[in-house]
Amino acid sequence: MTSGDKLVCKLALEDGTVFIGTSFGGRGTRFGEVVFNTSMMGYQEILTDPSYRGQIVVMTCPQIGNYGVTDEDVESKKPWVEGFAVKELSRRYSNFRAGQPLDDYLTRHGVVSIEGIDTRALTRRLRIKGSLKGVISTETRDDVDLVRMAIEAEDIVGKDLVQSVAPDHAYEWKRGFESPFAMQPRGAQTQFDVVALDFGIKQNILRNLIEAGCRVLVVPPTEPAEAILERGPDGIFLSNGPGDPEPVRYARETIAHLVGKVPIFGICLGHQLLGMALGADRYKLKFGHHGGNQPVKNLATGRVEITAQNHCYAVDTDSLRKVGGVPTHVNLNDQTLEGFTHPDVPLFSVQYHPEASPGPHDATYLFDCFVDMMTGGRAPTAEQMAEAQKRLESRR
Repeated sequence: MTSGDKLVCKLALEDGTVFIGTSFGGRGTRFGEVVFNTSMMGYQEILTDPSYRGQIVVMTCPQIGNYGVTDEDVESKKPWVEGFAVKELSRRYSNFRAGQPLDDYLTRHGVVSIEGIDTRALTRRLRIKGSLKGVISTETRDDVDLVRMAIEAEDIVGKDLVQSVAPDHAYEWKRGFESPFAMQPRGAQTQFDVVALDFGIKQNILRNLIEAGCRVLVVPPTEPAEAILERGPDGIFLSNGPGDPEPVRYARETIAHLVGKVPIFGICLGHQLLGMALGADRYKLKFGHHGGNQPVKNLATGRVEITAQNHCYAVDTDSLRKVGGVPTHVNLNDQTLEGFTHPDVPLFSVQYHPEASPGPHDATYLFDCFVDMMTGGRAPTAEQMAEAQKRLESRR
């Protein structure tokens, strides 16, 4: 499909809406759940976040690509999005660190992308109707066929996407912040052995664990609890990852066996799986939280953190309270649960991304809280959280 010298690309939704634009990046036809991301920057980190497996991402920022692509800023080995939609692609970039334009990067990895559509109208539709199944294509001309394909596309609800992004073997991670443009290093000495269950982990999480003073062994999500405990870790980390936590039953069973035996810290999908391992319920959000500007209140300290988020599911607060969980953080936009701990067990978790990349660094103190928990054998108190926040501010 061509229009002049430009290849036409279409994005069709299951509700019958079709957006027509021009193609960049890869060619072909891809399916996914269409979601929008409100970050003003960080498209490279978004593209390479394994949590976006199974999704077509729409950027609300009107121009994307203006600072190119820098190899050292990726969050995993490749882009994981099923498709990418923007208002305007900048084919010129201004960034002395960048090595290539965004178009070339997406072409090399075969990510089907569309530009020139009304992303405000698309975002508004998703906010009103909720996340929708969609198809993005440079191949199919007929709008009716595209809508039918979107309707018949496989739903990612109830589908285990973790297996498609997780490693098949254990590996040791040793790299902290190597770039001179990264946050100021903590300067912590290595003290703790941490086993990280990789459901689709971002590299900046691993960097933060190293900087906090941890030796990190990353293991597949299918690693049995017995094998993990045999390694004698000081702490367990539960990573982010894609999709619905419900079908990832093998991980919930492993986590349930680990609770109470070693301190546990979870982020995003790890937060959801930890809550469900305790007996709490999960539910799907209407259009999810995707962006770098979500306000979260820390109930322990009373402070508000601006956070980076990427999730379509949340842990039900009432069901969490019934199994002894204590909420620690709440989203100020919709009052959804953003973090919890337990009075009797050394564990805590947050729904958002304290490691940022992209996003603000307001919550990186939580990695220090993990260290405090491994040191004292108790979940972080309000006083410890406040002290960790002060240490973070002193490093800025």
